[in-house]
Amino acid sequence: MRRSFLIAAVVTTMGTLPGCGSGTGGSSAPTPSASHRVTVTSSAFAENGTIPRRYTCDGEDVSPPLAFSGVPADTTGLVLVVADPDAPRGTFTHWLMWDIGPRTTELPAGRVPPGAVQGRNGFGKTGYGGPCPPRGDKPHHYAFSVYAADRRPDLAPDATLDDVRRALAGHTLAVGTLTGRYGR
Repeated sequence: MRRSFLIAAVVTTMGTLPGCGSGTGGSSAPTPSASHRVTVTSSAFAENGTIPRRYTCDGEDVSPPLAFSGVPADTTGLVLVVADPDAPRGTFTHWLMWDIGPRTTELPAGRVPPGAVQGRNGFGKTGYGGPCPPRGDKPHHYAFSVYAADRRPDLAPDATLDDVRRALAGHTLAVGTLTGRYGR
């Protein structure tokens, strides 16, 4: 329970706090609330379920299928962040993607929607890098978070998680997270 609360707190504040390194002091955009939630699901695993091997470094290392609903009508674009808060050296980024069309409702396995841009993951590569925790660790938690933004983030293709955080600060209309687990 404590870990789920920690993941939810980190994910919820990630794009909404003006102090996330933006240095701009915030904006007039609304902050997400309980009534502004994106529902994120996957046909591959349930909330807090085990992520199948296919979607990890031990398998095909392709992104799992995702579906989302509840995106506010005034959303300009969606941003996807996949992160492991249990990594030994702090939160590890597995996937960053933005400029996802605001009416997108699903991402098939291993697919990137037309027009979407992927950022640099913690492996130093662009695109998806599946769960790959150290052998012998307890299963890690992987948060698949979808942000509904009120503007297109102005990001370079090699953007990092910190860049995405700054771009979302004060511009997040709603957020939703699906958490999966994986251990080796």
